[in-house]
Amino acid sequence: MKPIADSELILNDDGSIFHLHLLPGELAENVILVGDQNRTDVVAKTFDTVEVTKQNREFRTITGTKNGKRISVVSTGIGTDNIDIVLTELDALVNIDLKTRLPKSTHTALDIVRIGTCGSLQPDIPVGTPVLTSIAGGLDGLLNFYADRDKVCDLELEAQFQAHTQRNPKLAVPYFVPSSPSLVKKLSQYRAGITLSAPGFYGPQGRVVRLDITNPDINEKLESFEYKGLKINNYEMESSAINGLGQLLGHHTATVCLVIANRRCLEFAPNYRDAMPNLVADVVDKLTQ
Repeated sequence: MKPIADSELILNDDGSIFHLHLLPGELAENVILVGDQNRTDVVAKTFDTVEVTKQNREFRTITGTKNGKRISVVSTGIGTDNIDIVLTELDALVNIDLKTRLPKSTHTALDIVRIGTCGSLQPDIPVGTPVLTSIAGGLDGLLNFYADRDKVCDLELEAQFQAHTQRNPKLAVPYFVPSSPSLVKKLSQYRAGITLSAPGFYGPQGRVVRLDITNPDINEKLESFEYKGLKINNYEMESSAINGLGQLLGHHTATVCLVIANRRCLEFAPNYRDAMPNLVADVVDKLTQ
């Protein structure tokens, strides 16, 4: 096996991974992902101790302990393109020897949970509700760049979704990846369903500001879709890539989002940040029990 080339896995002068600026050992096996770098402090306030704080661009990491277990929080920024960076580099930190540039003989599986915000697509899910992603659907197309994507995807769901929504054929082929059963069980108190990750905030989520969109009734179609008793609960922008890349790399992944807008009822919660600390504390506690 040849070492991974310098151009393909870039390291900084101090040996840290290129974007995250983390060294091996500075990442815990329990990982919370948040989009907003400022939310890392909200998460870290629930830790019992803090040992590492690092930041490069929008990627901020704090590692410490909670309930006697090491835990890290990493901010990803917005979008599945950033998740491609973060998941690949998190995996490299634990499963590649950065000195020899060779995969380690023993695989380490991380527990990775995203805590984020989202918009509800069901009229009966009000703002302020935490929702659990049972299955993450990607409208972004990221996973289609990777070999073996079908091994982690629900192809039956993919076909039914395409038939139901009659999406524009110029759009990326969607993919659907279940969350890890072990994490879904830990987070089972939250309302579960299908989450869609969009490659944008406005048009890709059916919002019309000044530009018309190709499928103006898409959100009505999403509201009515059902698969094996699961409805599409919410829109956000990261969980599909977390599940997809995480599962391909052999990690455990899930997402819990706080509903800050109900797209069907046209409601928004301007004070949603006040509710986030309680959700964060609950998820962190469940992850470290």
